[in-house]
Amino acid sequence: MTPKERSILTVACYGHFLSHFNMLVFPAILLPLSAKLGMDMGQTLGLSFWMYLLFGVTALPWGILADRFGPRPLLILFYLGAGCCGFLAAVNMGNPFLLSICLAGIGIFSGIYHPAGLGWIAKEIKQTSRAMSYNGMSGNLGLATAPILAGSVNYLWGATAVYMVVGALNLCGLIFIYFAGNGRERDLSGKQATVKKTRSLTPFLILLVAMMLGGVVYRAVSITLPAYFELQNQDLYQSFLNIAGSFGSANVFATLVTSLIYLVGMMGQYCGGRAGETMDLGKGYLLFHLITIPAAIAMALTTNIPLIFFAMVHSFFLLGMQPIENTLVARLSPPQLHSSAYGLKFILTFGVGAVSVQMVGSIKETFGFNSVYFALAMVSSLLVSVILLLNQQRARIRPKTQNPKPKT
Repeated sequence: MTPKERSILTVACYGHFLSHFNMLVFPAILLPLSAKLGMDMGQTLGLSFWMYLLFGVTALPWGILADRFGPRPLLILFYLGAGCCGFLAAVNMGNPFLLSICLAGIGIFSGIYHPAGLGWIAKEIKQTSRAMSYNGMSGNLGLATAPILAGSVNYLWGATAVYMVVGALNLCGLIFIYFAGNGRERDLSGKQATVKKTRSLTPFLILLVAMMLGGVVYRAVSITLPAYFELQNQDLYQSFLNIAGSFGSANVFATLVTSLIYLVGMMGQYCGGRAGETMDLGKGYLLFHLITIPAAIAMALTTNIPLIFFAMVHSFFLLGMQPIENTLVARLSPPQLHSSAYGLKFILTFGVGAVSVQMVGSIKETFGFNSVYFALAMVSSLLVSVILLLNQQRARIRPKTQNPKPKT
């Protein structure tokens, strides 16, 4: 990569880290916060609904603004807005109504990243799949860091300190963005020519349906893993107490295991990026999602060590497919509208995915916690069917133009 491309990727990677970090802090302190507020888990989880919904549904307007004004001013707004809302959440931690509003603000501003940051990468970096894999790994680092950092800070200083950390980390993003250029000067004629040869938006529309279903699975897993591990791994927790001593708690243990799962997901991101460069994008996309189906079923049936193993497999492939998916968006959408295309994607993946908050609560209360993962296996099965249709449509529209071999 050129120095300019590396600079852009560095800024984008920190933004991706933070956008997911911001969203995963809340599930990590769900049970301790429920006790603090005197509410049951379902009611406390409901406080985050608007955060997750607005994180997704604001993506398209943010993407349109990024295409109009460039990614840099939008990312400045992301860091500043999410940072301020983090501090406000900290000072209103004892008031459920105000806390919900502050969390919604974090969701609104965090929603800027994906359309602005991914559109920036798609427009400016030639090695798109590889850049998307590094960017995806940074997002997974946010997923991995949030549970253990939030759980540890909550254990030592309480929930207020957790959101003080959220505010500080977001404001630090302003330092990174200061050194980045606007990044709107690359000649896009080559990519435009590739899209013009495609002549159809049908594959992109089918891809949107697939991404919507993937968003339901992703959000449901991300909001349930810490609590699921805390409830299902009691034998391992007792072993952990013998090692950790006075520092140990069920929540710290669960968040530690969740962080380990997301670190495995980082490996999946790297492998997904490499797969996007060496094999057909549609086949890789299908394979990665297909493997998540038996893994989700196994998660519903196991506890302790087997549960952790199958959660690692599920995370590896669920998160590992993201570089492939993001490269497909870049291949199937007009270059001048990349940010808007990513915005539309994340309205569906994170906005519609926010329905998972309600779905998880209903399934848990009616059928039990492990039934959530049976339901996710069913959603993934439907997703695989949509990908098969996508690949059929791509095969009819000059497939060689949609997955060009990387330049060496």
